[in-house]
Amino acid sequence: MIRSPLFSALLFLGVCAWGVQAEEALFQDDFSGDLSRWVVEQTPSGKTQVIDGELDIDDAPGTEDKGGCTVWFKEKLSGPIRISYDATMVQKGGPNDRISDLNCFWMASDPKNPDNLFVGSKGRSGTFKKYDPLRTYYVGYGANENVTTRFRRYPRPRDDKALKPEFDLSEGKYMNVGNKTVKIELVADGEKIQFIRDGEVIFTYQDPEPLKEGWFGFRTTRSHIRFDNFKVTRIPTQGEKK
Repeated sequence: MIRSPLFSALLFLGVCAWGVQAEEALFQDDFSGDLSRWVVEQTPSGKTQVIDGELDIDDAPGTEDKGGCTVWFKEKLSGPIRISYDATMVQKGGPNDRISDLNCFWMASDPKNPDNLFVGSKGRSGTFKKYDPLRTYYVGYGANENVTTRFRRYPRPRDDKALKPEFDLSEGKYMNVGNKTVKIELVADGEKIQFIRDGEVIFTYQDPEPLKEGWFGFRTTRSHIRFDNFKVTRIPTQGEKK
């Protein structure tokens, strides 16, 4: 639906009249330029680039690695924030069009280097197990050949069976669909941590010791994904929300 500038202005005034403050835009990237605002950690077999105004991650398993890629936004983020972006799992017959692992990290930090996540960047090189020491929220959406969708807070328990059922989903409606663009939103609002897909809250985690700052990263392995319309907004505090 096309909305006129007048409609938008009236909507804004209506929101203000009800005492609800709009979220403030902090960062955004529509990938119309280069990747200078991002750090790519990827095993040698994969490739990450900007194609037709989108971030294109084409991750392949090599002869000596299992594949894996994390693309970090360079700016350190502090809450309360909302991170949003569009994602499309590419399924067009390519060798890596696996339709699996639309994953992400947010509020991530390295306890050994809390002020600079990228001290060990080259050593990680996209290998998933090397991210285990991080303090972070993580969602593996449609992972493990598109049969699991899981939320974790790292460092994670030694036994993954400790995951509560609401954080370990296997129904088809929570898996990836090829060539379908979905809108992902990640919330870090004090103790409330959320993962939202197309407006539906998939995970809500109440964290008694929330991660209040850190970095965001797109994550996948052996898949082909395109991202667009990346945006970070400040969520009003409780006093501002009224």
